[in-house]
Amino acid sequence: MRCVFCGGELQHKTVTFHYEDDDTYLLIEQVPADVCSHCGERAYSPEVTDALLHVKRENVDPIKIIHVPVYDFTDAVKGYDDRVSENTERSDLHI
Repeated sequence: MRCVFCGGELQHKTVTFHYEDDDTYLLIEQVPADVCSHCGERAYSPEVTDALLHVKRENVDPIKIIHVPVYDFTDAVKGYDDRVSENTERSDLHI
């Protein structure tokens, strides 16, 4: 199969699915997917998609809970500009 976005070859892999809705974050590990070897786009079968929706809708108990630090990019890079050459525009920063 080929990627619908770039035409790259799809490879069967197991991935971590992540979902964000406002302040709700969901991570589901060990999800089967077809992943583009060129651009990284993921495709899920209809059955996998249904199972992912089930986990979201039914509030399935997680196997673990993690704590994740959250940063604001603008605040996090303060001081970084001092280390960048004066010839580099802020818009040129690609982090």
